[in-house]
Amino acid sequence: MPVIKASSLRDLKNRVNIHDVVVRVVALKKAGGNRFKGLCPFHAEKTPSFNISTDKGFFKCFGCGKAGDIIKFVMETEGLQFTEAVEAIAQRFGVTLEYEAGSGGPSRETRSLRQEIFDIHDLAAEHYRQEFLAKTPHGEFIRDYWTQTRRFTPALGEEFKIGFAPPEDSGLAAAMLTRKFTDDALRQCGLFFTRDGAVLTLGALRPRFRGRLMIPIRDHQGRVVAFTARQLELTPADDPAREAKYVNSPETPIFTKSNLLFNLDRARSHAGEGHPFVLVEGQLDALRCWSVGLKTAIAPQGTSITEGQLSLLRRYHSEVECFFDSDSAGQKAALRFLPMALKAGLEVRFLMLAGAEKLDPDLLFLEKGLAAYEEMKRAALPAMAFACHSLLPNPASASAELKSRAATELFAIIAQADSDVTRTSFLSEIAGHLRVAPGALERDLRAFMARQSGSRYANPNAAPAPAATHANDSPGKATEAHLLFLCLHHETLLKALSTQLPHEWIDQSHTAGRLLDRILGEAAHNGWTGREQLDQLLETEEEKTLVASLLFEAAADDDLSKIANEGLKSLQHRFLEPQLRQIELEIASKGTNGDSDLLSLLKQRAEITRLLLNPPKLSLGS
Repeated sequence: MPVIKASSLRDLKNRVNIHDVVVRVVALKKAGGNRFKGLCPFHAEKTPSFNISTDKGFFKCFGCGKAGDIIKFVMETEGLQFTEAVEAIAQRFGVTLEYEAGSGGPSRETRSLRQEIFDIHDLAAEHYRQEFLAKTPHGEFIRDYWTQTRRFTPALGEEFKIGFAPPEDSGLAAAMLTRKFTDDALRQCGLFFTRDGAVLTLGALRPRFRGRLMIPIRDHQGRVVAFTARQLELTPADDPAREAKYVNSPETPIFTKSNLLFNLDRARSHAGEGHPFVLVEGQLDALRCWSVGLKTAIAPQGTSITEGQLSLLRRYHSEVECFFDSDSAGQKAALRFLPMALKAGLEVRFLMLAGAEKLDPDLLFLEKGLAAYEEMKRAALPAMAFACHSLLPNPASASAELKSRAATELFAIIAQADSDVTRTSFLSEIAGHLRVAPGALERDLRAFMARQSGSRYANPNAAPAPAATHANDSPGKATEAHLLFLCLHHETLLKALSTQLPHEWIDQSHTAGRLLDRILGEAAHNGWTGREQLDQLLETEEEKTLVASLLFEAAADDDLSKIANEGLKSLQHRFLEPQLRQIELEIASKGTNGDSDLLSLLKQRAEITRLLLNPPKLSLGS
């Protein structure tokens, strides 16, 4: 395994700003000074508790407690090992790494399976693109299909790297074998059909996609992770999925379709105040939106929208406009989407077109361009107005039974909102649409929520679960953690403590104690060159997380000598008082006999008492 030089790691951290690393995954907003905030990528939340500090180079989530530097962030969000994460950052930001003598650079054998599959998809995307551009009869056909049948421009095809999988194609398999990818990667990448146990020769790698238009699917960081393949006249009859209009890559170690939204990698940089995400049903719908200038369009990956996709969306912007086909299936999809959107904390509107019986995003934008979007925005319906009209189009002529049934379905939707204010507002809208008394709806809603056994709404007044506490916050560990915090923020204090705090006073049964002892020992024996020296002292992920958390906290402007001396006194008492109690027990057991042992015990007691009355004190000067 290649070993990266410590000096090269320090150089990487100094040259790469944590903001530039994190913003690929989290939408960040300025939070004062050198801090930014956003929604945590490690747990579901609606109020931002994830913070980064650009001057310190650390992230910290005050909701779930995760913390670390740029390397830890990439490891956690991309599922990479330490060396792989470092190499990924270096490659993205153009930093050259140096390796220890004899260890060499990364070999093909040491690449992770995930990284190999990423590389395979990059190669496949380029292969399909070249087949699209090839000066062959098939190339002519696919370019005509793109520009004449689908009426997209060549420039859009180039921008999204639209490709083509020929009906009979051994070129992709040959390219993979030439690059010597591992058998595991070729079997699990999803691009080939293989037989278990078969040697992976050219004939054993049967392409999954043949005779289809190829649309690369990228994750929210812009990496190709899968493909959607559109059926064509050229799709061969022996294709196992010949009748399917669209075929998607199977799930792989880098692709989980329920956690991905098509075009989010581009749309997220355009979404913001006044520019909500526009959710459409298919990839070609999203491409059409992009082609006319609607840059915030996104689409689920061939399945119904999922909670994971909406949580991902919420990281970047909280407003979504839903534009599904106006047929029955599209309306049902919109109603399934609505409660999940409310649960994710999204503000939803539904795009409508006055007087239109059927809406198809692709055809509409092809005919009217961006003007169609502006027209639909004017007729858009808020979430509850859309749900009411969908479930009970004609309330004036509806029976009491129909109104009750519609109200129950609407209750299931608004129960997902976690705000009493929001639910009250929704109830008011429902009452107006159904033409019933608000008070009756309120009583029925309370009864409905009470019936939801096991639901978090069964007891809306239940106290929240206690917040998680950090292991180092327990009383027996707090002093070491506090002194470690002071040492990390104040170099003068660190050097003073290294000469005044005895090693044996420190409880090393927990992370903060072990780290405090190690840092003070390093400062006492080898000097202290600054915070970059920490990298060489941190031995475990737990230690790295603890240091990141402590460095992220703001240092107090209080009297440092006073604070540190209180910590010293606490540690001294904890160390000496058990000894004093033991000596007093031994003195009591000897009675009044004036033997030498008793005199020695009395002297020890006097010395410990003197020390306790005169604890060590630091003087940090001016």
